[in-house]
This record gives sequence, C-alpha cells and structure tokens, in this order.
Amino acid sequence: MTGLLRGEPQVISAGVGLLADAVELQAARVTRVDWSPPMAGTADDLATVLRDPRRAAANELAVRRMFGARAQLVDVLPARDALGLRPGEFLHAGPPITWQRASGPLRGALLGAAVFEGIAADPETAAGLAERGEFGLSPCHDHDAVGPMAGLVSPSMWVFELADPATGRRCYCTLNEGLGKVLRYGAYSPEVIERLRWMASVLGPLLQAAVRRHGPVDVTAILAQMVQMGDEAHNRNRTGTLMLLRDLLPSLIESGKPSADVAAAVAFIGGNDHFFLNLAMPACKIALDAARDIPGSTMVVAMARNGTDFGMQVSGTGSRWFTAPANTPEGLFLGGYGPEDANPDIGDSAITETAGLGGFAMAAAPAIARLVGGTVASALATTRRMYEITLAEHPLLQVPALDFRGLPAGIDVALVLRTGILPQINTGMAGRVAGTGQVGAGLVTPPAEIFPAALLALAEAAGSLVRSRPDARRS
Repeated sequence: MTGLLRGEPQVISAGVGLLADAVELQAARVTRVDWSPPMAGTADDLATVLRDPRRAAANELAVRRMFGARAQLVDVLPARDALGLRPGEFLHAGPPITWQRASGPLRGALLGAAVFEGIAADPETAAGLAERGEFGLSPCHDHDAVGPMAGLVSPSMWVFELADPATGRRCYCTLNEGLGKVLRYGAYSPEVIERLRWMASVLGPLLQAAVRRHGPVDVTAILAQMVQMGDEAHNRNRTGTLMLLRDLLPSLIESGKPSADVAAAVAFIGGNDHFFLNLAMPACKIALDAARDIPGSTMVVAMARNGTDFGMQVSGTGSRWFTAPANTPEGLFLGGYGPEDANPDIGDSAITETAGLGGFAMAAAPAIARLVGGTVASALATTRRMYEITLAEHPLLQVPALDFRGLPAGIDVALVLRTGILPQINTGMAGRVAGTGQVGAGLVTPPAEIFPAALLALAEAAGSLVRSRPDARRS
C-alpha cells in the first residue's frame, strides 16, 4: 500500500460499482477492476499450479525468449523444397484432423489444391481420392509453418521463409491470395486455380529474385512500425503490405524479369491489403516457438483452428493440443450472407493474438471496428481487457492511443482461469459450404473448456514434481 498511497490518494474497486461511485463523489481517483471467481471446478488445480515453484521463473524465461526473437524474410521457395512435401501431401491449419471430420472450407481447399497439383482432374475426383485416404494431412504447426484460414499448403505452392538471425529458427507461410473467393476460404472454382498457377509461375519466382537481391527484410521492424500506423496485423495489414512493397520494389524492378510480370506483381501486392498477414503470422510463430517447452510455464504458445476444432498449446506441456469444438465468429457479413452461412472459426492466424497482435491490438487499429462489427470504444476496451490475462507488455509493439504502452502479450492459462476473461480474436469468416469462399469478418473467442484442460495438465506436472522432491516425501 505504501507505493500506492504516494501522492494523490487512489482507490482500487473490484465488484459492485456502488462503492466506486460513492468514492468518486468524494473527489478520489478510482481504478475500477472487473472481478469474478475462477472458472467453476478449477480452484484445486489453480492452487496447485500457482504453488509450482518453477512457474514465476519459467514464465519470465518464456516472455524473455518471446521478446528476444526477431524475424527476417530471407527467401521465397516452393513448398516442396522448403518443407519437403511430396505429391499427395498437404498441410492444413489448426490441430490434427481427418478428412471425415474436416469442415466445408477445409475440404474445399483440399479439393482445389489437389486440382492445382494435377493429382485430380476435377474436385469430384479429388473428393473420391480423399474419401479413400489417399492424401496425407498434417498440421502446419508440426512443420514449422502456419496457414491462414484453411491453411492448405501443397508441394507446388510457394512459401515465405522467415528466420531468426540469432538462433536460425525458421518458419514458413504461403503467399497471400487476397480476399473473397480464394482457396484459403475453401473456394476452388477455375479462377481460384488459375490465380494459384500465376502465383506459382510468376509471383513466387519474382519475389524470390527480389528478396535474394535485396537481402533479408526485417519483418519484426515492420510489425513495430505498422502497429503505430493503424494496423493490428491480423485483419488490417495495409501499412505493413505497403512498407514491404516499398522495401522490395527496387529489387523487383532490377530483377531482370519481364516488365509486364513486375507490373502485374506490384499491382497484385499493392491491391491486396492482406498480403503482409502471411509474413506477420510466421514472425509471430518464430517468437512463440522460442518460448516453447519450458517446464512450469503457463504461457500459451499457439492457438489454431481447423474449422472443426480449436486447439491450444502451452509452453509447459510440450506439443500436446488441448482441443474443443470451435466457436462461430459474430460480426458483419458480405452481400446476402448471414450467420447461417458462416463456418466455425478456422485458421492458424490466431498466432497473431497469441503474440499480442490481432484482437489484442485493436486499440492500435480502431478502424478495424468497421470490418468486424465493433466500435472504437470497444476496440480500446478490448486491448485494455487483454492486459488482465497476459504476463507482460511488448517492448517493441506499442500503442499510440494508450500513450505508447506495449501491447499485452504472453497469454497466461492461470490468469484466464482466475479472471474468466477469454482471449479476443478478430477473424475472417469462411462459408460453411465447400466452394463458397469468404462470407464476412467478425470476433470470436476460444472455447472456454480448453483452459481447464490445460490447467489440469499443468497441475498434474506440478503435483508430480512436488511428490518427487525429497523434502515433500519427508513431510
């Protein structure tokens, strides 16, 4: 209390607002804090985890590693070369899933990718191959990769290669197709396949030549700048895309490629505000992968969705996925689409929220409220609320509207359960029926039940540690 009471008297009020109102009438400065009991049934596990002697140091290490990571764009390559994918092998967003349980958008993306690869002449033939189990399906996260929405990666698609110069840690992501009827939203019409072929034959090689001529592009530095310029790096990447184009444009022009191809590539990138998303995502994964596998840490290192399940991984529990049925976003819809057309949450792009961007950074990008159906006030309130479930404030990603306060980063399983506040994600919405494409954009949270499941695993590990200690056995 000594530090709190220096200078002007302050009061912190939790719970009923009547007391706070009365104190404010006496001209005191009041800080209102929302409070609720821990999630039902978690008290014992929460107590065990909070007593874990490793927790504080483990979380401090996780945060330090996350903040210490840097991401540079170092190359652009076909996925067969970067990830070792063979014909018939596909990566997808979210935790593991089979064709039988796959959502419409994921099925649509797989059908389109099979046609694009020449494995099937048409989507109907591709569906028969998938039903017979002739395709290999694996999560992007298991291969040092991330994928937006359906997240489909096939051997002939080109991918960005990002690296941390200090550790050599690498991560990959496909090139962004744009919005609307695109493969990642489950569309597979002829124009979708034609666009993918142009990206593989023209855009990918052009970007490869430009990046190799330019040298590494500091993606982390661009992220820091774009947050101060109105982007939150999930659904708003306009500034990041244009800064990337600014850096690469001279090298694109000097690449020696046909001028018509250069002009088409520049027009495509400049007209696709989401192009930088596919760089922001692997940059976030590089940072969060640095914080993995720290015994006792309660920090979330991945949140991902496959359109059926929402999955979460925690530093202190290794590669284990904690899953539950994905929620369906609520927001604004395109054209004549409505809530009945939207598929449950899908994509690896929640890696941005896991790192403190996206829904956690809405105060930095109030214009995003017009896309996802919120208000400027709600955008500011959302970021402030996320501070209550995170371990630290990001030293590089700062919000001008909050007096350059660092973004809330490092989701803590224990804090989520103590406060009952769920992480906020802003996202696009894919059509429920395969082939539809994008139907809108909105807001969503993880299913609450994954957090008690992760807490139980952390408690079991902490309990085993206590039982194995000699002093515990003597007592």
